[in-house]
Amino acid sequence: MTTQQLLQQARQARGAMALADTERKNGALLAMAGALRAEQEKILAANALDLEEARGTVSQVMLDRLALSPERIEGMARGMEEVAALPDPVGAVLQRVERPNGLVIEKTAVPMGVIAIIYESRPNVTSDAAALALKAGSACVLRCGKEAHRSAAAIVSALKAGMEEAGLPGAAVQLVEDTTRESANQLMKARGYVDLLIPRGGAGLIRACVDNAQVPVLETGTGICHIYVDGAADLDMALDIVENAKCSRPSVCNAAEVCLVARSVAGEFLPRLAKRLTEDRAVAGKPPVELRLDQEAASIIPGTPAGPEDFDREFLDYILAVKVVSGVEEAMAHIAKHSTGHSEAIVTADGEAARRFLTGVDSAAVYWNASTRFTDGGEFGLGCEMGISTQKLHARGPLGLGELCTFKYVVRGTGQVR
Repeated sequence: MTTQQLLQQARQARGAMALADTERKNGALLAMAGALRAEQEKILAANALDLEEARGTVSQVMLDRLALSPERIEGMARGMEEVAALPDPVGAVLQRVERPNGLVIEKTAVPMGVIAIIYESRPNVTSDAAALALKAGSACVLRCGKEAHRSAAAIVSALKAGMEEAGLPGAAVQLVEDTTRESANQLMKARGYVDLLIPRGGAGLIRACVDNAQVPVLETGTGICHIYVDGAADLDMALDIVENAKCSRPSVCNAAEVCLVARSVAGEFLPRLAKRLTEDRAVAGKPPVELRLDQEAASIIPGTPAGPEDFDREFLDYILAVKVVSGVEEAMAHIAKHSTGHSEAIVTADGEAARRFLTGVDSAAVYWNASTRFTDGGEFGLGCEMGISTQKLHARGPLGLGELCTFKYVVRGTGQVR
């Protein structure tokens, strides 16, 4: 089926989705979760073919991003059940005003209509996006990267079966069959068919959508995330936070890419950081982290000299850029210059330094004594997420159900004229 035909089907299905009540939508989500579990072997078989083809062409970290397992499929199913348990955003009255003339004006949340999502090699995005779009009363058109297409097709087949079992149109979840750039361009230019386009992937994909789309785009973030270790930091805590933020899953956008260290503790902290991320991890059989060091850090510990672009790069790998700064003000200035506006953290026992950092850093999520890896819809209590918005209009941070709705004004009168 052509991309245009898929768009037409999704457009036709949006009416049924907008009219579906909460009970029907929740029933569909539960049926879709059950279908994922029932079709687990087919999904894993499709994923094995994707992995076999990708091996040797992408890094081990990116293979992990692509890989599914029974545990990950179970996580996808649980994510759908968690979305079913969340309050329905559609129809919520966001603001109510009663005018002196008797008019009652209610700002009311309504579905977007058709949401298109362009994403790369993470098959779990398929079910997350479908679940959120469905609960928010919209149809969705999914366009994944070629590396994950077999996996996504098997997942969508299961999701459609679950929707139809619950009495909702399977056409409300569409997977684009064409994985060339042409299909992405079609979605970017699908005026009259796509109400919101969300790109999830690398900087090139996101920039292409922002620069070329003729439909509304919600820019999700590449994550050049920073952790600043202040002079008043608990250094044991800082080591735990930096290792978690860098190493727990380096291929995701909320992983730390840069560590800034106050000069007053650099002599003590950096040798401990190097040992923790390189020697200790190697001894434990874990991938060591390559440290890309600015000139001052390189005078304290061994590592790779940082190149001119290393503080502006989303590595998505076991690589961490490290820089020594004078204190919180220089750390904030560095972040302002190099951050993508995703997530930044300060580790400190100094409440005033934390206040300045949390107030002065202009990113979607700012942390005090916690890992940036928490910037996630599930961790924020939103269920699964559609992505992390790094723009300021109309949504910022994890995109949950509320951010996937628009609104209209419902006005009730008793014959008033102006």
